[in-house]
Amino acid sequence: MRILLVEDDKMIGQAVRDHVAAAAHAIDWMCTIGDAEAAAGSVDYGLILLDLQLPDGRGIDLLKRLRNDGMAMPVIILTARDQISDRIEGLNAGADDYLVKPFDLGELQARIMAVARRYDANPRTIIRIADIEIDRPQHRIAIAGEPVVLTSREWAVLDLLIARPGAIVPKDRIEEALYAFGSEIESNTVEVYVSRLRKKIGRDRIKTARGIGYTLAQA
Repeated sequence: MRILLVEDDKMIGQAVRDHVAAAAHAIDWMCTIGDAEAAAGSVDYGLILLDLQLPDGRGIDLLKRLRNDGMAMPVIILTARDQISDRIEGLNAGADDYLVKPFDLGELQARIMAVARRYDANPRTIIRIADIEIDRPQHRIAIAGEPVVLTSREWAVLDLLIARPGAIVPKDRIEEALYAFGSEIESNTVEVYVSRLRKKIGRDRIKTARGIGYTLAQA
């Protein structure tokens, strides 16, 4: 999942970014409303982590504009403001959850997965496909009972395929998810990571729709 973090506190932002990335999510970190709004308008994010007090305005106003524009991705508010009235305003503006600073990073990850499951078209936490068992929240996979270790980028590809069972995931959608890891993307990057994933879970598990993208076989 690709996540947008909107947070101007450098220490908190770095801690959240590193923790979320370590959980195999792609994450873009913006410090202002202007940058966040531009990012949200050009990238298909799976979730937004939103601070309320930002240098160029209120996060709550950004949230309202995103909802008014029809953007339906889940939003978790991260803020030091713990008044009930603040929580009510945030939830009424379209937030899905509210976490008061300082917070435990483990709890943040749990809330990210809980909110994402509510939006997911395929909300099961344990997914079984033939002899493959995938635990999405824990990022664990086993084939015929034997654990398989995937890198963060391999998980990013697999997670997109799992979220759309039987459907073709466009190549540019996969490429977009990989861009967020911050490295230069070569023209064959998607093919490289799909190939690596095939070697680990089985070549026939991932089907190619030539010129379009890839799909995860369901049997």
